[in-house]
Amino acid sequence: MVRVNDVRTTRPATARTYRIALIPGDGIGPELVESAREVLAGAVRGTTVELTFGYEDGGAQTYRRTGTNLAEETLTALRDTYDAILKGPVGLPDVRRPDGTEAGVLGGVLRNGLDTYANVRPITLLPGVRTPTTYRDGDIDYVIVRENTEGLYLSRGLGIGNQHAMCDQLFMTRPGVERVVRYAFGLAEVRGGAPADGQRRVTCVDKSNVLRSFAFFREIFVEVAEEFPNIEPDFRYADAAAHDLVMDPSHFDVLVTENFLGDILSDLGAATVGGLGMCPAANIGDRHAYFEPIHGSAPTIAGRNLANPTSQILAGALMLDHLGLAKVADQIRSAVRSAFADGAIELTAAGQPRHGTASVTAAIIDRLSQGQSG
Repeated sequence: MVRVNDVRTTRPATARTYRIALIPGDGIGPELVESAREVLAGAVRGTTVELTFGYEDGGAQTYRRTGTNLAEETLTALRDTYDAILKGPVGLPDVRRPDGTEAGVLGGVLRNGLDTYANVRPITLLPGVRTPTTYRDGDIDYVIVRENTEGLYLSRGLGIGNQHAMCDQLFMTRPGVERVVRYAFGLAEVRGGAPADGQRRVTCVDKSNVLRSFAFFREIFVEVAEEFPNIEPDFRYADAAAHDLVMDPSHFDVLVTENFLGDILSDLGAATVGGLGMCPAANIGDRHAYFEPIHGSAPTIAGRNLANPTSQILAGALMLDHLGLAKVADQIRSAVRSAFADGAIELTAAGQPRHGTASVTAAIIDRLSQGQSG
Protein backbone atom coordinates (compact mmCIF):
# COMPACT_ATOMS: atom_id res chain seq x y z
CA MET A 1 0.00 0.00 0.00
CA VAL A 2 1.35 3.40 -1.05
CA ARG A 3 0.87 6.19 1.44
CA VAL A 4 1.12 9.96 1.34
CA ASN A 5 4.48 11.32 0.15
CA ASP A 6 5.03 8.48 -2.32
CA VAL A 7 3.76 10.45 -5.32
CA ARG A 8 4.33 14.21 -5.35
CA THR A 9 4.11 17.26 -7.51
CA THR A 10 7.26 19.40 -7.38
CA ARG A 11 6.56 22.66 -5.54
CA PRO A 12 8.54 25.35 -3.72
CA ALA A 13 9.24 24.84 -0.03
CA THR A 14 6.68 27.53 0.81
CA ALA A 15 3.86 25.69 -0.94
CA ARG A 16 0.57 24.94 0.76
CA THR A 17 0.31 21.15 0.79
CA TYR A 18 -2.88 19.12 0.43
CA ARG A 19 -2.89 15.38 0.94
CA ILE A 20 -5.02 13.58 -1.64
CA ALA A 21 -6.02 9.92 -1.47
CA LEU A 22 -6.40 8.18 -4.82
CA ILE A 23 -8.53 5.04 -5.04
CA PRO A 24 -7.91 3.72 -8.59
CA GLY A 25 -10.73 1.17 -8.42
CA ASP A 26 -11.59 -1.40 -11.08
CA GLY A 27 -11.96 -1.68 -14.84
CA ILE A 28 -11.28 1.71 -16.41
CA GLY A 29 -10.75 3.24 -12.97
CA PRO A 30 -6.94 3.19 -12.85
CA GLU A 31 -6.54 4.88 -16.24
CA LEU A 32 -9.14 7.54 -15.39
CA VAL A 33 -7.58 8.29 -12.01
CA GLU A 34 -4.15 8.59 -13.63
CA SER A 35 -5.59 11.00 -16.19
CA ALA A 36 -7.09 13.14 -13.43
CA ARG A 37 -3.84 13.03 -11.43
CA GLU A 38 -1.90 14.30 -14.43
CA VAL A 39 -4.38 17.13 -14.97
CA LEU A 40 -4.35 18.10 -11.29
CA ALA A 41 -0.56 18.14 -11.28
CA GLY A 42 -0.57 20.28 -14.41
CA ALA A 43 -3.08 22.69 -12.93
CA VAL A 44 -0.98 23.48 -9.85
CA ARG A 45 2.35 23.60 -11.69
CA GLY A 46 3.96 26.99 -11.14
CA THR A 47 1.67 27.85 -8.21
CA THR A 48 2.23 27.82 -4.47
CA VAL A 49 -0.07 24.80 -4.12
CA GLU A 50 1.35 21.32 -3.63
CA LEU A 51 -0.76 18.20 -4.07
CA THR A 52 0.62 15.09 -2.44
CA PHE A 53 -0.97 11.86 -3.66
CA GLY A 54 -1.28 8.53 -1.88
CA TYR A 55 -2.81 5.38 -3.36
CA GLU A 56 -5.35 3.37 -1.39
CA ASP A 57 -6.81 -0.03 -2.16
CA GLY A 58 -10.55 -0.59 -2.62
CA GLY A 59 -13.10 -2.19 -4.90
CA ALA A 60 -13.87 -5.53 -6.52
CA GLN A 61 -10.29 -6.66 -7.01
CA THR A 62 -9.66 -5.87 -3.34
CA TYR A 63 -12.66 -7.98 -2.36
CA ARG A 64 -11.54 -10.81 -4.59
CA ARG A 65 -8.08 -10.74 -3.02
CA THR A 66 -8.93 -10.08 0.64
CA GLY A 67 -12.61 -10.81 1.21
CA THR A 68 -13.46 -7.16 1.89
CA ASN A 69 -13.88 -4.27 -0.56
CA LEU A 70 -12.23 -1.73 1.76
CA ALA A 71 -10.14 -2.62 4.78
CA GLU A 72 -10.99 -0.96 8.08
CA GLU A 73 -7.47 0.45 8.34
CA THR A 74 -7.90 2.00 4.90
CA LEU A 75 -11.13 3.70 5.98
CA THR A 76 -9.33 4.99 9.07
CA ALA A 77 -6.53 6.37 6.89
CA LEU A 78 -9.08 8.08 4.62
CA ARG A 79 -10.65 9.74 7.66
CA ASP A 80 -7.47 10.75 9.44
CA THR A 81 -4.63 11.12 6.92
CA TYR A 82 -6.01 12.96 3.91
CA ASP A 83 -7.54 16.32 3.09
CA ALA A 84 -9.70 14.85 0.30
CA ILE A 85 -10.27 11.64 -1.64
CA LEU A 86 -10.46 11.11 -5.40
CA LYS A 87 -12.00 7.76 -6.24
CA GLY A 88 -12.22 5.95 -9.56
CA PRO A 89 -15.16 3.75 -10.56
CA VAL A 90 -15.31 0.44 -8.73
CA GLY A 91 -17.09 -2.90 -9.01
CA LEU A 92 -17.04 -5.79 -11.46
CA PRO A 93 -20.21 -7.60 -12.56
CA ASP A 94 -18.84 -11.05 -11.76
CA VAL A 95 -17.56 -10.20 -8.26
CA ARG A 96 -20.58 -10.67 -6.01
CA ARG A 97 -21.48 -11.43 -2.43
CA PRO A 98 -23.33 -14.60 -1.49
CA ASP A 99 -26.62 -12.62 -1.54
CA GLY A 100 -26.12 -11.80 -5.24
CA THR A 101 -25.27 -8.10 -4.88
CA GLU A 102 -22.05 -6.63 -6.25
CA ALA A 103 -19.20 -6.95 -3.78
CA GLY A 104 -16.90 -4.28 -5.13
CA VAL A 105 -19.03 -1.15 -4.92
CA LEU A 106 -17.96 1.24 -2.16
CA GLY A 107 -20.96 3.55 -1.86
CA GLY A 108 -22.29 2.08 1.36
CA VAL A 109 -18.84 1.82 2.90
CA LEU A 110 -17.58 5.31 2.09
CA ARG A 111 -20.79 7.34 2.17
CA ASN A 112 -21.89 6.00 5.52
CA GLY A 113 -18.38 5.44 6.87
CA LEU A 114 -17.43 9.06 6.18
CA ASP A 115 -20.99 10.40 6.71
CA THR A 116 -20.93 12.19 3.36
CA TYR A 117 -24.65 12.85 3.28
CA ALA A 118 -24.89 15.03 0.14
CA ASN A 119 -24.15 13.47 -3.24
CA VAL A 120 -23.74 16.46 -5.54
CA ARG A 121 -23.99 15.78 -9.28
CA PRO A 122 -23.62 18.72 -11.71
CA ILE A 123 -25.25 18.15 -15.11
CA THR A 124 -23.87 20.65 -17.65
CA LEU A 125 -23.91 20.66 -21.45
CA LEU A 126 -20.55 21.86 -22.82
CA PRO A 127 -19.98 23.48 -26.21
CA GLY A 128 -19.11 21.08 -29.01
CA VAL A 129 -20.68 18.05 -27.32
CA ARG A 130 -23.19 16.23 -29.49
CA THR A 131 -26.14 14.65 -27.73
CA PRO A 132 -29.36 12.87 -28.75
CA THR A 133 -31.25 16.05 -27.84
CA THR A 134 -31.33 19.42 -29.63
CA TYR A 135 -30.09 21.52 -26.72
CA ARG A 136 -27.08 23.80 -26.96
CA ASP A 137 -24.33 25.05 -24.67
CA GLY A 138 -25.95 26.98 -21.83
CA ASP A 139 -29.34 25.27 -22.02
CA ILE A 140 -28.56 22.58 -19.45
CA ASP A 141 -26.84 23.57 -16.21
CA TYR A 142 -28.33 22.14 -13.04
CA VAL A 143 -27.20 20.15 -10.01
CA ILE A 144 -28.85 17.09 -8.51
CA VAL A 145 -28.33 16.85 -4.75
CA ARG A 146 -29.01 13.27 -3.78
CA GLU A 147 -29.41 12.26 -0.15
CA ASN A 148 -26.53 9.87 0.33
CA THR A 149 -26.85 7.92 3.57
CA GLU A 150 -30.53 7.00 3.95
CA GLY A 151 -33.43 6.21 1.64
CA LEU A 152 -33.84 2.91 -0.15
CA TYR A 153 -30.10 2.27 -0.37
CA LEU A 154 -29.85 2.14 3.41
CA SER A 155 -31.22 -1.39 2.97
CA ARG A 156 -28.02 -2.40 1.19
CA GLY A 157 -27.21 -5.88 2.50
CA LEU A 158 -30.18 -5.81 4.91
CA GLY A 159 -33.03 -7.01 2.72
CA ILE A 160 -35.14 -9.77 4.26
CA GLY A 161 -36.98 -12.61 2.59
CA ASN A 162 -36.72 -16.04 1.07
CA GLN A 163 -37.07 -17.74 -2.29
CA HIS A 164 -40.73 -16.66 -2.50
CA ALA A 165 -40.50 -13.00 -1.47
CA MET A 166 -37.97 -10.29 -0.67
CA CYS A 167 -38.27 -6.88 0.98
CA ASP A 168 -35.99 -3.83 1.10
CA GLN A 169 -37.11 -0.93 3.29
CA LEU A 170 -36.97 2.78 2.45
CA PHE A 171 -35.95 4.71 5.58
CA MET A 172 -35.68 8.44 6.19
CA THR A 173 -35.04 10.50 9.32
CA ARG A 174 -35.84 14.14 10.00
CA PRO A 175 -32.18 15.10 10.66
CA GLY A 176 -31.09 13.27 7.51
CA VAL A 177 -33.64 15.02 5.29
CA GLU A 178 -33.14 18.42 6.92
CA ARG A 179 -29.41 18.50 6.37
CA VAL A 180 -29.48 17.49 2.71
CA VAL A 181 -32.32 19.89 1.88
CA ARG A 182 -30.52 22.69 3.70
CA TYR A 183 -27.37 21.86 1.70
CA ALA A 184 -29.35 22.09 -1.55
CA PHE A 185 -30.75 25.53 -0.68
CA GLY A 186 -27.29 26.72 0.35
CA LEU A 187 -25.93 25.58 -2.99
CA ALA A 188 -28.67 27.46 -4.84
CA GLU A 189 -27.67 30.63 -3.00
CA VAL A 190 -24.22 30.62 -4.61
CA ARG A 191 -25.27 29.56 -8.11
CA GLY A 192 -26.48 31.82 -10.89
CA GLY A 193 -29.98 30.40 -11.17
CA ALA A 194 -31.74 28.35 -13.85
CA PRO A 195 -30.69 28.90 -17.48
CA ALA A 196 -34.25 29.70 -18.60
CA ASP A 197 -34.91 32.66 -16.32
CA GLY A 198 -31.99 33.16 -13.92
CA GLN A 199 -34.25 32.25 -11.00
CA ARG A 200 -32.54 30.58 -8.06
CA ARG A 201 -34.75 27.60 -7.26
CA VAL A 202 -34.62 24.23 -5.55
CA THR A 203 -36.86 21.48 -6.88
CA CYS A 204 -38.06 18.80 -4.49
CA VAL A 205 -38.32 15.49 -6.35
CA ASP A 206 -40.38 12.81 -4.62
CA LYS A 207 -43.33 10.40 -4.83
CA SER A 208 -45.31 12.01 -2.03
CA ASN A 209 -48.56 11.23 -3.83
CA VAL A 210 -47.95 7.51 -3.22
CA LEU A 211 -45.57 6.85 -0.31
CA ARG A 212 -45.62 8.24 3.23
CA SER A 213 -41.83 8.39 3.38
CA PHE A 214 -41.80 10.82 0.44
CA ALA A 215 -44.64 12.86 1.94
CA PHE A 216 -42.38 13.14 4.99
CA PHE A 217 -39.50 14.28 2.74
CA ARG A 218 -41.68 16.95 1.10
CA GLU A 219 -43.04 18.19 4.44
CA ILE A 220 -39.51 18.77 5.72
CA PHE A 221 -38.51 20.40 2.41
CA VAL A 222 -41.32 22.96 2.83
CA GLU A 223 -40.21 23.72 6.38
CA VAL A 224 -36.56 24.25 5.38
CA ALA A 225 -37.54 26.35 2.35
CA GLU A 226 -38.91 29.01 4.72
CA GLU A 227 -35.33 29.64 5.90
CA PHE A 228 -34.38 30.72 2.35
CA PRO A 229 -36.93 33.34 1.21
CA ASN A 230 -34.82 34.37 -1.79
CA ILE A 231 -34.85 30.85 -3.26
CA GLU A 232 -37.93 29.60 -5.10
CA PRO A 233 -39.19 26.22 -3.85
CA ASP A 234 -40.34 23.97 -6.68
CA PHE A 235 -41.93 20.51 -6.76
CA ARG A 236 -41.96 17.52 -9.10
CA TYR A 237 -43.05 13.94 -8.71
CA ALA A 238 -40.19 11.71 -9.79
CA ASP A 239 -41.86 10.51 -12.99
CA ALA A 240 -42.70 14.09 -14.00
CA ALA A 241 -39.12 15.13 -13.21
CA ALA A 242 -37.80 12.43 -15.57
CA HIS A 243 -40.00 13.87 -18.30
CA ASP A 244 -39.16 17.51 -17.64
CA LEU A 245 -35.39 16.97 -17.37
CA VAL A 246 -35.57 15.97 -21.05
CA MET A 247 -38.31 18.31 -22.26
CA ASP A 248 -37.47 21.45 -20.27
CA PRO A 249 -34.06 21.13 -18.57
CA SER A 250 -33.37 24.88 -18.57
CA HIS A 251 -36.06 25.29 -15.89
CA PHE A 252 -33.91 23.54 -13.30
CA ASP A 253 -31.25 24.99 -11.03
CA VAL A 254 -30.84 22.62 -8.04
CA LEU A 255 -32.84 19.45 -7.45
CA VAL A 256 -32.90 17.57 -4.15
CA THR A 257 -34.15 14.03 -3.75
CA GLU A 258 -33.91 10.68 -2.03
CA ASN A 259 -30.95 8.38 -2.64
CA PHE A 260 -32.43 5.90 -5.14
CA LEU A 261 -34.32 8.49 -7.20
CA GLY A 262 -31.26 10.72 -7.41
CA ASP A 263 -29.20 7.83 -8.71
CA ILE A 264 -31.64 7.21 -11.56
CA LEU A 265 -32.32 10.82 -12.52
CA SER A 266 -28.65 11.79 -12.67
CA ASP A 267 -28.03 9.05 -15.25
CA LEU A 268 -30.98 10.36 -17.25
CA GLY A 269 -29.51 13.85 -17.10
CA ALA A 270 -26.13 12.53 -18.23
CA ALA A 271 -27.71 11.23 -21.43
CA THR A 272 -28.65 14.81 -22.37
CA VAL A 273 -25.11 16.19 -21.97
CA GLY A 274 -22.95 13.62 -23.74
CA GLY A 275 -23.15 10.55 -21.55
CA LEU A 276 -22.03 9.31 -18.16
CA GLY A 277 -18.41 10.13 -18.95
CA MET A 278 -19.21 13.85 -18.73
CA CYS A 279 -20.59 13.93 -15.20
CA PRO A 280 -18.64 14.15 -11.92
CA ALA A 281 -19.93 13.75 -8.39
CA ALA A 282 -18.99 15.10 -4.98
CA ASN A 283 -19.85 13.27 -1.78
CA ILE A 284 -19.92 15.93 0.94
CA GLY A 285 -20.18 15.66 4.70
CA ASP A 286 -19.51 18.01 7.57
CA ARG A 287 -16.02 16.56 8.15
CA HIS A 288 -15.09 14.47 5.12
CA ALA A 289 -15.58 14.44 1.36
CA TYR A 290 -14.72 12.30 -1.62
CA PHE A 291 -15.07 12.79 -5.36
CA GLU A 292 -15.74 10.41 -8.25
CA PRO A 293 -17.39 9.96 -11.65
CA ILE A 294 -21.05 8.96 -11.58
CA HIS A 295 -20.49 5.92 -13.81
CA GLY A 296 -19.29 2.36 -13.33
CA SER A 297 -16.05 0.59 -14.13
CA ALA A 298 -16.84 -0.51 -17.74
CA PRO A 299 -14.50 -3.54 -17.64
CA THR A 300 -15.12 -4.42 -21.31
CA ILE A 301 -13.17 -1.33 -22.44
CA ALA A 302 -10.56 -1.29 -19.66
CA GLY A 303 -6.99 -0.77 -20.84
CA ARG A 304 -8.04 -0.08 -24.45
CA ASN A 305 -7.65 3.74 -24.46
CA LEU A 306 -11.41 4.10 -25.04
CA ALA A 307 -12.74 5.57 -21.79
CA ASN A 308 -13.76 9.21 -21.47
CA PRO A 309 -11.84 10.67 -18.49
CA THR A 310 -13.77 13.95 -18.43
CA SER A 311 -15.99 12.95 -15.51
CA GLN A 312 -12.96 11.94 -13.44
CA ILE A 313 -11.11 15.14 -14.31
CA LEU A 314 -14.12 17.28 -13.44
CA ALA A 315 -14.44 15.34 -10.18
CA GLY A 316 -10.91 16.52 -9.47
CA ALA A 317 -12.05 20.09 -10.09
CA LEU A 318 -14.90 19.62 -7.59
CA MET A 319 -12.31 18.37 -5.11
CA LEU A 320 -10.27 21.54 -5.58
CA ASP A 321 -13.41 23.63 -4.97
CA HIS A 322 -13.91 21.80 -1.70
CA LEU A 323 -10.31 22.48 -0.69
CA GLY A 324 -10.79 26.20 -1.26
CA LEU A 325 -8.84 26.20 -4.54
CA ALA A 326 -11.67 27.51 -6.70
CA LYS A 327 -9.37 29.46 -9.02
CA VAL A 328 -7.40 26.33 -9.95
CA ALA A 329 -10.64 24.35 -10.27
CA ASP A 330 -12.04 26.97 -12.66
CA GLN A 331 -8.89 26.76 -14.76
CA ILE A 332 -9.46 23.01 -15.18
CA ARG A 333 -13.10 23.52 -16.12
CA SER A 334 -12.11 26.24 -18.56
CA ALA A 335 -9.52 23.96 -20.17
CA VAL A 336 -12.09 21.17 -20.48
CA ARG A 337 -14.62 23.54 -21.99
CA SER A 338 -12.07 24.94 -24.44
CA ALA A 339 -10.92 21.51 -25.59
CA PHE A 340 -14.49 20.45 -26.37
CA ALA A 341 -15.41 23.79 -27.95
CA ASP A 342 -12.53 23.82 -30.42
CA GLY A 343 -12.89 20.15 -31.36
CA ALA A 344 -9.70 18.87 -29.75
CA ILE A 345 -11.94 16.45 -27.86
CA GLU A 346 -14.66 14.78 -29.85
CA LEU A 347 -16.96 12.04 -28.64
CA THR A 348 -18.33 9.14 -30.63
CA ALA A 349 -22.01 8.16 -30.51
CA ALA A 350 -21.05 5.76 -27.71
CA GLY A 351 -19.68 8.66 -25.63
CA GLN A 352 -16.05 7.59 -26.10
CA PRO A 353 -13.29 10.05 -27.10
CA ARG A 354 -12.65 9.60 -30.80
CA HIS A 355 -8.88 9.84 -30.39
CA GLY A 356 -8.61 7.95 -27.13
CA THR A 357 -8.36 8.54 -23.39
CA ALA A 358 -4.81 9.83 -23.53
CA SER A 359 -5.74 12.44 -26.14
CA VAL A 360 -8.32 13.97 -23.77
CA THR A 361 -5.76 14.22 -20.99
CA ALA A 362 -3.20 15.78 -23.33
CA ALA A 363 -5.67 18.31 -24.78
CA ILE A 364 -6.70 19.53 -21.34
CA ILE A 365 -3.13 19.76 -20.03
CA ASP A 366 -2.12 21.62 -23.19
CA ARG A 367 -4.80 24.25 -22.59
CA LEU A 368 -3.81 24.54 -18.95
CA SER A 369 -0.23 25.16 -20.04
CA GLN A 370 -1.35 27.81 -22.53
CA GLY A 371 -3.31 29.60 -19.81
CA GLN A 372 -0.35 29.52 -17.40
CA SER A 373 2.08 30.80 -20.03
CA GLY A 374 -0.35 33.51 -21.07
